[in-house]
Amino acid sequence: MRVEDLLGDDPAEAARRFAAVIARSDDTHATQAWVGRFVGELDRMAEREEFARVLDTWGISNAEAGRLFGVTRQAIGKWRANGLPDERRAAVGDLAAVTDLLLHHLKRERVPAVVRRPADRLGGCSMVDLVGEGRSRELLDFTRSMFDLRRLDAA
Repeated sequence: MRVEDLLGDDPAEAARRFAAVIARSDDTHATQAWVGRFVGELDRMAEREEFARVLDTWGISNAEAGRLFGVTRQAIGKWRANGLPDERRAAVGDLAAVTDLLLHHLKRERVPAVVRRPADRLGGCSMVDLVGEGRSRELLDFTRSMFDLRRLDAA
């Protein structure tokens, strides 16, 4: 079954119908608490999908991801199933942004090789090396500068 078959084609209209049901609830506090849990679960689902997309795009297995993040492959499996620990959210957000940039500028099948290639501008490290060193913000900044075409105008 498609989500559109269940909720309709217009997400905004589905949200309005949902809000109308909530407004008619007999127990507003319990309903708001349920909605909060529901939204939280949607956020965790999106986060899990984003994490899986990064690992899949980069060609990184659970075992390799475990080495990069300093945890076991089983822990990575739990992150994929249950969501990220709070202390990993910022780094994975950075990696998702890097992935978006790479996919915008490169063919998907080239990404695993690109992220493993040592770069002079990274001190001879690869993008994967920076992840393993906990330097995801630096990696994001590097990737943004790598694809910043304005620097070519200045030359």
